[in-house]
Amino acid sequence: MAPLDEAVPAAGAPAVPLPALREQFRAGKAALIERFSAGRPSITGAARLLRGLARHVDATLVSLWQHSGMPAGAALLAVGGYGRGELFPHSDVDVLLLLPPTLSQAADDPATRATLSAFITACWDVGLEIGSSVRTVDECIAEAQKDVTVQTALLESRFLCGSRRLFNTFRHANTAAMDARAFLRAKTLEMRQRHVKYEDTPYALEPNCKESPGGLRDLQVVVWVARAAGLGRTWTELAARGLITPFEVKQLQRQEGTLKLIRARLHLVAGRREDRLVFDLQTAVAQSFGYTGDGGTRASEVLMHRYYWAAKAVAQLNQILMLNIEERVNGTEDVPMRPINARFLDRAGMLEVARDDLYTDNPHAILETFLVFQQTPGIKGLSARTLRALYNARNLMDAGFRRDPVNRELFMDILRQPSGQTHAFRLMNQTSVLGRYLWVFRRIVGRMQHDLFHVYTVDQHILMVLRNVRRFFVPEHAHEYPFCSQLAAGWDKPWILYIAALFHDVAKGRGGDHSDLGAVEVRRFCREHGVEPADASLAEFLVRHHLTMSRVAQKEDLSDPEVIGHFARLMGDARHLTALYLLTVADIRGTGPKVWNAWKGKLLEDLYRLTLRVLGGASPSADAEVEARKQEAQHILALHSALPGTEQPLWKTLDVSYFARHDAAEIAWHARSLWRHLDTRQPIVRARPSPIGEGLQVLVFAPDRPDLFARICGYFDSAGFSIQDAKIHTTRAGYALDTFQVVSPGVDPHAGSAYRDMISLVETQAALALASDGPLPAPSRGRVSRRVKSFPIQPRVSLRPDEKAQRWVVTVSASDRSGLLYAIARVLGKHQVNLQLAKVSTLGERVEDTFLVSGPALQNPRLQLQMESELLDALALAP
Repeated sequence: MAPLDEAVPAAGAPAVPLPALREQFRAGKAALIERFSAGRPSITGAARLLRGLARHVDATLVSLWQHSGMPAGAALLAVGGYGRGELFPHSDVDVLLLLPPTLSQAADDPATRATLSAFITACWDVGLEIGSSVRTVDECIAEAQKDVTVQTALLESRFLCGSRRLFNTFRHANTAAMDARAFLRAKTLEMRQRHVKYEDTPYALEPNCKESPGGLRDLQVVVWVARAAGLGRTWTELAARGLITPFEVKQLQRQEGTLKLIRARLHLVAGRREDRLVFDLQTAVAQSFGYTGDGGTRASEVLMHRYYWAAKAVAQLNQILMLNIEERVNGTEDVPMRPINARFLDRAGMLEVARDDLYTDNPHAILETFLVFQQTPGIKGLSARTLRALYNARNLMDAGFRRDPVNRELFMDILRQPSGQTHAFRLMNQTSVLGRYLWVFRRIVGRMQHDLFHVYTVDQHILMVLRNVRRFFVPEHAHEYPFCSQLAAGWDKPWILYIAALFHDVAKGRGGDHSDLGAVEVRRFCREHGVEPADASLAEFLVRHHLTMSRVAQKEDLSDPEVIGHFARLMGDARHLTALYLLTVADIRGTGPKVWNAWKGKLLEDLYRLTLRVLGGASPSADAEVEARKQEAQHILALHSALPGTEQPLWKTLDVSYFARHDAAEIAWHARSLWRHLDTRQPIVRARPSPIGEGLQVLVFAPDRPDLFARICGYFDSAGFSIQDAKIHTTRAGYALDTFQVVSPGVDPHAGSAYRDMISLVETQAALALASDGPLPAPSRGRVSRRVKSFPIQPRVSLRPDEKAQRWVVTVSASDRSGLLYAIARVLGKHQVNLQLAKVSTLGERVEDTFLVSGPALQNPRLQLQMESELLDALALAP
């Protein structure tokens, strides 16, 4: 029978004292919540609240049932989460109106339906947000066979009132119909699907404390499958059946209590059913715990650190228990095992310890576990017995364990293996071994990063970077980044890069420069682990300078020979350069899916190749480079059937800096596009698919004017394009010749005719926008994301002369929002500042832009201060 719609009570139905009951329910609930909120946040307090709310709802439902004239022989059952006898402040109340077979047909008559509907309506009127269904026992069993979600809800059913005999009949029928193996399989698949939906990690920056990996649902799944198999209904009962140890019972109760406490506080702070620890609420929830920020650590970080540690423990225990239950249900506990060595066995593809006390008797076997995992073909994971042994051996990994020469050699062996580092180190982190052995790593497990571009916690980011480095050395991944794979193929010691990846961010959150502090840590590690001085020096260099290559590529003028020369001197040789390039690419790729793009890749590769040329003995001669590019451009023009000398009228108006900043293909494209328009008074706009395969490259040629760059930025902003790079030039004839690299979200560069239509639209609309003489519109305060609102970056502006004291470098840093570049350009145009180069760098939701500028206003200290102040106003978020 389908759930009933709300209906008006039938005439003559017994009157329900709804106003009094409504007030009684609301007052009772408010009193329970007030008592909880006023007390010190504790696990026992949360448990008392959840049980109290459930009992309070029980009493209200029973009272409504008794006053609603419900059919004789029917029963009211609590199901789902409410069936567990717990309710969170804003959770739904799921109930089942169970009817005897004699009422199956009668329930279809208007009077009976009206009675049932009146009860449901009364529940809502009182203030109960119920989810209800009306079924007979046979209908329940039939529906459960079709839908595992219904089967799970019924599994947790609890009698409230009505016919207990009918409830017992239902319970026996449900138990008899349960197929434990099928239920286990269905819930395991459902859990995997849920984990994928929630990023497959307990460390999401906005985790769902109920549904995410390591959340409450992972504990509920264990109880569900154990209950379906008749193995127990509580942690104590599972322990009595030998599925968990007394120590694990305490851990389960503690971590479950922590998650329930956080979820209860989250509901109260949000004022609604909200299970996501979103940025908007993290600080308020942390304050409800009494947490305060200090020493550069936010209150929200303290809360999230506590959550992550609980979620990590839950994820570990879930894995152990699900494997144990699977073995018990499927009867595979006594499956034949293949010996690997005296300490480990192959249990159907899972690595099994030979005996439960292996690690206690031989602590060296802890790290050997992961070495054997790497070395043994066919091993795809750790068995429940091994996971449990590692979980219970955590206290063995003390300072003496870390100083043991055998363990240090084992750890280096793991790093030096030809394969398997990615999975081995992930397993080491999941089982807490990595943080116990590398104590410095333990400090960043579960540490959040509020820099608006990292989307992982520090430990997850580090392991992602390690994975990226490892992939450069795996032929199957060569198609992802062919140049990196090509360089990696000639690299002799991958493990040096793995060490640098492990340590590059390991000092975050301490205060000070994490690159320098990390360099100290990696130097100590190398000394303690017997790494050769030259290799140790390289690892230290990589950690200390892991941000340098990205900064130079994205913020400095790569056409300047002095920039390349200085960077080459810092690198020293090709080996250091190659190692840093590989680490830098892996690092940027590991910050989040939206940070890396083809333009950043091109900048880094250009810097690598230019620097390698200098390190190879070639002096960074601008004149020689310019002549080479001119000759190559002329060759390209000839291939396009251009007449000899077509380029000369344009080239005669350009200085060396133009040729230094553009490659030969761009120079030829400009000449082909503009040779007919050198005397035009109207803006000329040409666009083409970007040579790097992402977005458009747009050429603007127009009589120069102070506000031209601002108008260009205004057009791109209004058209939904994001500027990634701008090369700005003014010809000797007074024309602006500007080239932009732009991208538009959701536009496929391989979309054929649609992409050609977009190019035509840009060429037409941009030219019209630039031809306008009207005043520049005021910049809009574009919308910002929730993350930016919760963790805004203090806007910063730096104005300083370049090394030659001929031009000025403007650097801005702020939270990203639409229209931001236009707001900056408008200020520069207002002060008639000439823009020569723009390096636009978007890191997730943070911008770090650099502009090379000149103009009379920059020589006046008063005007400098005024411009900097106006730039800060432009960068500021709307209040």
